[in-house]
Amino acid sequence: MSILVLVRHGESLWNKENRFTGWVDVPLTENGEREAREAGKLVKEAGIQFNVAYTSQLDRAIKTLEIMLNEMKVQLPVIKDFHLNERHYGDLQGLNKEETAKKYGQDQVHLWRRSYDIKPPGGESLEDTQKRTVPFFQNTILLDLTQYRKNVLVVAHGNSLRSIVMYLENIKPEQIVNVEIPTGVPIVYSLDETGKIISKRVLS
Repeated sequence: MSILVLVRHGESLWNKENRFTGWVDVPLTENGEREAREAGKLVKEAGIQFNVAYTSQLDRAIKTLEIMLNEMKVQLPVIKDFHLNERHYGDLQGLNKEETAKKYGQDQVHLWRRSYDIKPPGGESLEDTQKRTVPFFQNTILLDLTQYRKNVLVVAHGNSLRSIVMYLENIKPEQIVNVEIPTGVPIVYSLDETGKIISKRVLS
């Protein structure tokens, strides 16, 4: 059995300002740093020992991981890869979500944010995001978990993690619209040697 822990980065400045972030580098807020410390504390208290950590190439995820590792008082090999980046929001990046909803309608913005195959203007759909995250997950992280029996920590983003959770839990496209990954909350999976989920728990 191996352990996989998924954590969405702590609150960023644009999360707080209700803006579409995507691939723009935005710092964590003080609350986001607190969430990262709390995530590290929760994982440490759960007694999980990791062999390797993965994160995206975006600062808010990298910083969250650094804070978590500091709180856990451990050093790990860290692999940073763009395949774990947030979905690219294209023309919406930097725009206020509420103002965008007034312009395009709540239903349209909800589809851009939560649907599986509808792209925002100039950006990626969740389906597009999954086409880069899942092959990367299968070829690296899942191999670590199954072939090498490593425990793995992944710190990434709401939509990159939604796409991986969709794959792991066999969630259908029409169901993923209701799946939300909160900031700074560790999701713990126990997996068997084939990568099948034995158990899932959320640390809070």
